[in-house]
Amino acid sequence: MKLDLLVFAAHPDDAELGCGGTIIKHVLEGRKIGIVDLTRGELGTRGNAELRTKESAAASKVLGIAVRENLGFADGFFSNDKEHQLGVITMIRKYRPEIILCNAVSDRHPDHARAAELVSEASFYSGLNKVKTVVNGKAQICWRARAVYHYIQDRYIRPDFAIDITQVIEKKMKAIHAYKSQFYSELSDEPVTPISTKEFMDALFARATEYGRPIGAKYAEGFTVERIAGVDSLFDLK
Repeated sequence: MKLDLLVFAAHPDDAELGCGGTIIKHVLEGRKIGIVDLTRGELGTRGNAELRTKESAAASKVLGIAVRENLGFADGFFSNDKEHQLGVITMIRKYRPEIILCNAVSDRHPDHARAAELVSEASFYSGLNKVKTVVNGKAQICWRARAVYHYIQDRYIRPDFAIDITQVIEKKMKAIHAYKSQFYSELSDEPVTPISTKEFMDALFARATEYGRPIGAKYAEGFTVERIAGVDSLFDLK
């Protein structure tokens, strides 16, 4: 299956939080989109790996994506090395996306920046003929996406561009709330974490408002680029 957009995430729920609205918006435009989670989020204070796997499946249905896989890297302890890069390269070559989205370049959770570097470097090496990957006894063909963009997560980062998600913000929140073990619920007796409070949910709307205002949108998601992004006309810009 060839995808238009492939989203990499260090943990289940990273994609929903960072670019869930963008995913939904492009699905509604008819784009084929997939998510590859690097870990199962097994170090999370709340819930467990099995529960988060079920929650990510529920969230995927809300997002409307074509496919979701998990590479099963060790939460908190994966590295940007050859072994892990080859795992990412295998996914890129399998789905041959035009565009890749991945974690924030800098963030509160150390896994996020590490995942950003891992996916970025793997995306480059995926385009090299002499980097070999074999799946089910068959050599994969090299593939490099046209661009790699980074979504923004917990820490504020000034975006290089923003995407209007006003029309899909409620559906994004529904996908986030599919992770019932992780986020705010009056009925939960799990330990309180920085992302399980009602205030965190309020902060998500505040961030979307902040990124939306400069482009004349009520809500938006921000992204950073690795290289200069081009457009055909000044009038394509908001």
